[in-house]
Amino acid sequence: MQIAILHYAVPPIIGGVEVTIAAHARLLRARGYAVKLIAGRGDDATILPEIDSRHPRVERVQRELNRGVVSAEFHALVQEIFGALENELRGVDVLIAHNVVTLHKNLALTVALHQLVATRALKLIAWCHDFAWDDPVYADDVHAGAPWDVMKQVWRNTKYVVVSEARRQDLARLLQLDAAEIAVVPPGLDAAEFFQVSATTARWLRELKLFDRAPLFLLPARVTRRKNIELAIDIVNALRDQGYAPRLVVMGPLGPHNPSNRAYLEELKTRAKRNDNAETDILFLQEHGDVDDATRRDLYALADALLFPSAREGFGIPILEAGLARLPIFCADIPPFRESAQADANYFALDESPHEIARRIADFFDEDARYQLKQRVRQTFAWEQIFDARLKPLLDTYA
Repeated sequence: MQIAILHYAVPPIIGGVEVTIAAHARLLRARGYAVKLIAGRGDDATILPEIDSRHPRVERVQRELNRGVVSAEFHALVQEIFGALENELRGVDVLIAHNVVTLHKNLALTVALHQLVATRALKLIAWCHDFAWDDPVYADDVHAGAPWDVMKQVWRNTKYVVVSEARRQDLARLLQLDAAEIAVVPPGLDAAEFFQVSATTARWLRELKLFDRAPLFLLPARVTRRKNIELAIDIVNALRDQGYAPRLVVMGPLGPHNPSNRAYLEELKTRAKRNDNAETDILFLQEHGDVDDATRRDLYALADALLFPSAREGFGIPILEAGLARLPIFCADIPPFRESAQADANYFALDESPHEIARRIADFFDEDARYQLKQRVRQTFAWEQIFDARLKPLLDTYA
């Protein structure tokens, strides 16, 4: 399928619409669609200067329109844009136009596109972020009659998309259209991109599926017996009984000074495998590569909590790191941790039942609004999920 995406501008121009366009283009291309960006400004696009909202000629015409003046220059600009779009859209199966249909930032572009859809067999997806006729900020810029009324009419050969349920109700009222005929496709977020993670972290997010289960616990310690990693494994296994699907990431390599640490690692792996899903629940990163400083920082940014069950420590630097990263801390109740974390950590006794510890951790996450929102973002607003659940079915109607 040949898909064109149209907007006044595309990245590196900064804006919410531009970010959405970049994500859509990336997702579509990754799935084999042919994608063409058409814009007035930006990179990696076919540039038609007169469709930019900030083009000097467009701004001059738009100032006249805002005063209610429909000039000969406006009509000339409409015809020029019509011809340019007609040429660029040859062979395109579907055009996705962002904001152009319902916003007046370049009304000549809106009218030209309306004419093109009305006279050509062009399938249009009108992606409506903002509505000129429904925004008090623009009340003085829109006037009764043509060409402004085109922004509150239902266009032929057009599917309407909005970014939220609230926007769907607004657009349905504006167009006097059944809300069920308007699709909701929210913008999304890519955690790796948002945190600008290292290449190693990005690879682990994909290959190890770090974000597919929650909560994600970090245990930033070398594999050595005094770190008491077996208790962390037992807690994670018990947390599953509380209705969670946890994952434990043991960040450190084998302790370098004791040859018995290799045997300890094998004991831990055997302990983890007592659960059917152990391969996905417990990850020893030393088996997948080194954790450099950048990747360590990334993991703290991505994780849900620090799980630190050490039986003996001189200090415990991960307590400080978790504090800077604003991670909830679940740790053994030993004097060094009390000294640094004081009342700002969640402590458990070393002889306490893993099931009791897991119950308290579950209670914490059940009540933690930050965690609940993070999981809703992860599950509902990740770009991959949005594409599969919302955007692909929309495109499939045109297949």
